Amino acid sequence: MSQQLLVTGASGALGQRVVHHLLHTLGVAPSRIVAASRHPSALSALAGCGVRVVAADFDDADTLPKAFEGVDRLLLISTDAIDRPGARLRQHRAAVAAAEAAGVRHLVYTSMPQPKSSTVLFAPDHAGTEDALAASRLPGWTVLRNHWYFENLFMSLPGVLAAGGRWFSAAGDGKLANIARDDLALAAATVLAGSEAGRHTYTLSGGQALTTAEQAAAIAQVLGRPVEVIPVPVEGLVQGMVGAGLPAPLAQVLASFDTNTAAGHVGQVTGDYQAITGRAPQRFADWLQAHRQALAGQ
Repeated sequence: MSQQLLVTGASGALGQRVVHHLLHTLGVAPSRIVAASRHPSALSALAGCGVRVVAADFDDADTLPKAFEGVDRLLLISTDAIDRPGARLRQHRAAVAAAEAAGVRHLVYTSMPQPKSSTVLFAPDHAGTEDALAASRLPGWTVLRNHWYFENLFMSLPGVLAAGGRWFSAAGDGKLANIARDDLALAAATVLAGSEAGRHTYTLSGGQALTTAEQAAAIAQVLGRPVEVIPVPVEGLVQGMVGAGLPAPLAQVLASFDTNTAAGHVGQVTGDYQAITGRAPQRFADWLQAHRQALAGQ
């Protein structure tokens, strides 16, 4: 096959791993891969190994049709503009329109679980993007509804440990079917490099769903340090984050993750990851062991 495969956000954490899996796990020839970023200079190593690097700035929609030119299959990694209401959906709609104009045959999009019923404050961005795909003239698309990353702990756990192991949560007994970011990257690379046509939606979860308390117990066991969940109302959670220095809008977004968990919207375990990749997702306990030192701040 000689189809050109484009990855947006290729300099980001997920995009880098997608390109890695295309090259090293799936054996895709570098000449078939297009890496797009608003910071193309950050992709010089990829350019050096034969990957075509292009500039694509989602805040400048005029850059997108040229970046997508000649591309057969495109991975649209959702952008990081969650702090600007409405910006991400505008960016995604522009990307879908540019893919249509460029003649892209299949678009793969990284969404979230249950975007139309989710209480996460940025869920409408994903729901709107899925609607844009459904209304588009693209010959085919695949939506990957990615569960939350295990790696989110790198952002939240330092504060928990600094507070003596107290994990303030409004998630109640809601469960999370989290998954490793690298697994999601492999799934995205596999679909992108594949031959799937038509319109498909998958929900990519880990192999088990755990409550926040169950996660805390697993972390405590691996780190050898106490980690205790302290239930708080969502208003108190927001106040605590603002008191710790977070801007109120960001605190409200982060707190909405907990209300969404409590409502049961992220606890679904599916077999879609294994169906796509042919392998089981990493277990949470194994992931913790592999990242124990980094999680402990060592």
